[in-house]
Amino acid sequence: MADILVLAEQQLGKLAKASLHAIGAAKILAEKTGGTFEIAVAGQGVAGVAAQLAGFGAAGVVALEHDALAQYTAQAYAQAFGNYAKASGARFVVTAATSIGKDCAPRIAARLGAGMAADIISIEGAAGALVYRRPMWAGNVIAHVKVNTPTVVVSVRPTDFPAAEATGTASLVQSQAASVDAGSLRMQYVGLEKVESSRPSLTDASVVVSGGRGLKEPANFALVEKLADTLGGAVGASRAVVDSGWVPNDWQVGQTGKVVAPKLYIAVGISGAIQHLAGMKGSRTIVAINKDADAPIFQVADYGLVADLFGVVPELTDKLAARKG
Repeated sequence: MADILVLAEQQLGKLAKASLHAIGAAKILAEKTGGTFEIAVAGQGVAGVAAQLAGFGAAGVVALEHDALAQYTAQAYAQAFGNYAKASGARFVVTAATSIGKDCAPRIAARLGAGMAADIISIEGAAGALVYRRPMWAGNVIAHVKVNTPTVVVSVRPTDFPAAEATGTASLVQSQAASVDAGSLRMQYVGLEKVESSRPSLTDASVVVSGGRGLKEPANFALVEKLADTLGGAVGASRAVVDSGWVPNDWQVGQTGKVVAPKLYIAVGISGAIQHLAGMKGSRTIVAINKDADAPIFQVADYGLVADLFGVVPELTDKLAARKG
């Protein structure tokens, strides 16, 4: 049995890319402890997803199958993963700090009687003295966490760990019935309301263009969308415009939204409140467009343009479109 267990995430039979970063974290953990890792994925009919995970160097991959896992509910998944983790004897349980990971991992930790380090950005130290670093206060404070329980649960911030790459060696893939007491479940899946878009998702996109209150009104968000589409990127937003109902909640970037780290992040009319910076300051290149030269966003920007966005953004979009043509 492997002493590190990675809980991979899937939705509708599609592997979440964030899980590759969780595997990357598990590899770091394995190097520090001298151990091996196993991957588990839960759902109904997820053998295909398990097969996708076979080439990343795991000691084994298991598909946990149960009718109650056909759609995600925290209670069912926590039972399935928690019971498997306990039976496997894993000392470390690793998952990505996605919306589902943040919802499910604490429940798994409670079932295992395990200490938990949440949303970690690095693993330091060696076996027996591991320390997990995690951001607090919108990233202005970095906590160093030591977990003293025999079993440890960690959720990792995908933007801070490398995505695992295929090793070329195929792991043994197995399917088994998940241990879920369906009669004890007090949650029932009713439905999912989500934003459908042809654009890449915020967390997967290599380019993100975000808009803020500087756009003045919802109709002007079309400027951001057109620039994002020209660059083949995703559209993001500050909390202020999401709370005002200008754009869907799914577009929010920040401490209470999504944490992104694309190759290019363009902030249009965003002042740079600390909560927003916490969600994007890990981006490789940050470009800020704002008419206020004192806006906090310029403190983290690699390139800053102090100008009226209503003149600059359409011009930038046209010139980029012309270069593509």
